Amino acid sequence: MSTATAHFGAGPLSRACALVHTLLTVEVLLVATVAPGGAALFLLGGAPGTLPLAALCLVPVGPALAAALYALHHRGHDLTQLRPARAYLRGLRLNSVAALRLWVPLLTWLTVIAYTLTHFSAAGLPGWWAGLLALTGVGAVLWGANSLVLLSLFHFRTADTARLATYFMLRRGGATAGALSALIVAGAATYWFTEVLALLLAPLLLLSLLRTSRPMIVETEEEFTA
Repeated sequence: MSTATAHFGAGPLSRACALVHTLLTVEVLLVATVAPGGAALFLLGGAPGTLPLAALCLVPVGPALAAALYALHHRGHDLTQLRPARAYLRGLRLNSVAALRLWVPLLTWLTVIAYTLTHFSAAGLPGWWAGLLALTGVGAVLWGANSLVLLSLFHFRTADTARLATYFMLRRGGATAGALSALIVAGAATYWFTEVLALLLAPLLLLSLLRTSRPMIVETEEEFTA
């Protein structure tokens, strides 16, 4: 009896159920966190002139992603010891300020790029500038992905997190490739289907990002923390 109790919740099926439960819980909490901004974004429509207001609606996304990364990283594998909601709320409390310090400048920069591209003909810039701006935007998103992973799991100063994110973009190609893959999937889901699908896929994409970022996380633990 005691042996069966000791092993309950630790088998492959239980671990799979634990993962599904964690993903669904994180999904619900992520949607709840970004819902007010998402509703306002829906009301704004897709006019290019509303991009600054749209960026304002997306401000809560940064802390929400940081909290989701924290919860997924600290997820339990034992079905009897699951606390994904508690982990998400703890991550939101611990990391929101740090996330906003990096997310708001990143969002501002991406808004400038998007606004320039949507008004490119009026800007009077040479055509190759559009490609350069798009490439810069992709690079900024990849840097942002590294930054979110680092600030979600470690407590560095904002400037140090930004420098480490840049360092690992150059040093750890696997993490960058993982972030690029997640970006492509999210972008494809948004372009061919709807933003809602990208949001529903967010926990899976974030879990994939954590796994591809594992070498970066291990090196940070070994080389940059006491």
